[in-house]
Amino acid sequence: MPMKPNLRLAVVPLLLGAVCAAAPFKLIGNGAELFLTGSAALRADDNIFLTKDGESDLVFEITPGAELTFGHNSQLKGSLKLKEQFLNYSDHDELNTNLFSGVFGSSFDDGKLKLRLGLRFDELNQNSFDVRPTLAGRTPGLVRRDIFAVNADGEMELTPLLSLGTGVSYTSDKYKRDGFSNVRGLTVPIDFYRKYTAKSDLSFGYRYRDTQVTRGLDSTEHFFNLGARGEFTPKLSGRVAVGLNRRTLSRGGSDNQLGLDAAFAYELTPKASLELAATNDFATSPQGQSIRNSTLRAQVLARVAVEWSLIGGVSWRAIDYGPRTDDYYEVQAAAAYVVNANIRVLGGFVHRNYSSSALFAEFRNNVFSLSADFRY
Repeated sequence: MPMKPNLRLAVVPLLLGAVCAAAPFKLIGNGAELFLTGSAALRADDNIFLTKDGESDLVFEITPGAELTFGHNSQLKGSLKLKEQFLNYSDHDELNTNLFSGVFGSSFDDGKLKLRLGLRFDELNQNSFDVRPTLAGRTPGLVRRDIFAVNADGEMELTPLLSLGTGVSYTSDKYKRDGFSNVRGLTVPIDFYRKYTAKSDLSFGYRYRDTQVTRGLDSTEHFFNLGARGEFTPKLSGRVAVGLNRRTLSRGGSDNQLGLDAAFAYELTPKASLELAATNDFATSPQGQSIRNSTLRAQVLARVAVEWSLIGGVSWRAIDYGPRTDDYYEVQAAAAYVVNANIRVLGGFVHRNYSSSALFAEFRNNVFSLSADFRY
């Protein structure tokens, strides 16, 4: 949905622990359950196009859907989620639309072998810090695009101390507006894990990534890394991988940088946690340009009562285009209230700030939202 659900996605892990399991709408055989889902949201957005001189609007969202789950408490489990989102703009009714999304995920775990499969398709009609018509030299508006992703990965225990993890993922971003490059990406990681303590592993890994674009330069990457994962102390857990990342363009030579992928969670109290994440990686812009991305993120999640949960966070991203480096900041705060096993209410605020030496790229944005989610 426009102004994309960064806030909602961040709150999901917090809510999962606070919401009781809803009763299924219908049972379908052993281990399979069907739920009806839906949400209603109201969003006050002071810069819907993310431009230097923003236009505001009040947006109504209605999202009916369905969720099928199977394999509860079994080695093989999974779910299929389908929804259709209807958006209505108070002042810009030419932007009114409906968008479909579907997500399938399954996993298998017998203790020695772990397998996961995920597929996702999203229709989007929104802008983000790097997807805006003004960045592509076009007049302001929203960018319509389809995103498809599939990921399969697994981990196998080779010996009591050594395990192997590998997989493959494919992504496709297809734009419906001129000025943007369709992007297809193929990623293959291989990681060896060596048991270090009872709850942590050391790792040696390699990641291959191939990126194809309809405008700009194709690229391949090789990321050799060392790292660790698991529970490092009774209160600190996470993962980290650091090493050499090399990108080769189809024309224009190669580039090297320090690659980093890290995420940690620290228990502040039994009901509150701090999450930290950092990355340093190559990327391809929606305009087909090879760029560098550095990110830092921190957020605090707290369950203050059985019904109430709070979240607050801040993130920073540096986008290195070569001639210039832009900075993007985002601050968010939200509160969630669980009415019962079937209904939860969420209120949130997001502030975004994009600064650049290219004045046409700068923007500020504030969004207030109130939504109710249903699962029956």
